[in-house]
Amino acid sequence: MSDNEMLFNSGVLTDERKGAIRPPQELWKNKKGGLVVVECPQRIPCNPCNTSCPVGAIKPFADINDTPEIDYEKCTGCAICVSVCPGLACFVIDLAFAPDKALFKLPYEMLPLPAKGDQVDCLSRTGEVLAKGSVEAVTEPKRDRTYVVHVSAAKDLADSIRAIRVVK
Repeated sequence: MSDNEMLFNSGVLTDERKGAIRPPQELWKNKKGGLVVVECPQRIPCNPCNTSCPVGAIKPFADINDTPEIDYEKCTGCAICVSVCPGLACFVIDLAFAPDKALFKLPYEMLPLPAKGDQVDCLSRTGEVLAKGSVEAVTEPKRDRTYVVHVSAAKDLADSIRAIRVVK
């Protein structure tokens, strides 16, 4: 089965493609606060990431169906795009957070909300537990009850961690 068939049949992103591209490594590993990672590889009518970005890092769409393009030099890692993306396709990953850990700013739509200091399971795109993480903060960027959980975990999992599970 091809990567396109796999994405269409399962919804799981299996490779890098237009709309699902990592930030430039040199900038990413040195940018305090992190950079947005957008994994939105299918053309659908959606653009809240662009319209909500306060610094214009997510470039305007020529067509509402376009996949997002990022100006990584402008991105501040604010995570507003994370909170407004209806497809849960935006994440901010801060590789400059600590020598051995990255900070993952992930969308979270479940209850109960985790709290700072909680240990959580860090999950892959398919829900597989990859590691334990520590909640560093829980924010509500737009003050609309849509939360972003900031979790520290192993830096070498930056391309793999995409969600968390609260373990109480």
